[in-house]
Amino acid sequence: MFKPSQPMMARLRLTTKQVNGGYYKGNRTGSMGYFAKNGSYVIDWKKVRTYVVPESLDTFKLTPFVTKRMAPTRSKYVEDVVRNGRTIDIERAFNGKDYLDLWALVNWEEVEEKERLDAEKHEVSQEPCP
Repeated sequence: MFKPSQPMMARLRLTTKQVNGGYYKGNRTGSMGYFAKNGSYVIDWKKVRTYVVPESLDTFKLTPFVTKRMAPTRSKYVEDVVRNGRTIDIERAFNGKDYLDLWALVNWEEVEEKERLDAEKHEVSQEPCP
């Protein structure tokens, strides 16, 4: 008979049949009340979310929306491609080489130390053996 391993058991979802009446599945929002004995749902008003609007919100200049008149922002990561004798700029994604270049720019002391150690190692390997 197939028996799942302990890590596999930990990943299985909890169902309402595995606990004694205290499990409310919901949509990860929490319960807003409880079920009464007759089966009706009673809202607990202490659990209901209320949102307090700041007093100066009507004079606030920023809005949660972006204007449609804004031009798209160009990417820093552009690749030049030659097609039919013409050079075309194509936007590309941030890749591993870009990450390493950025890391080397920030950690230049560590890069210089590594280069120095590599040069010393190369000099030792170039010396003739007696």
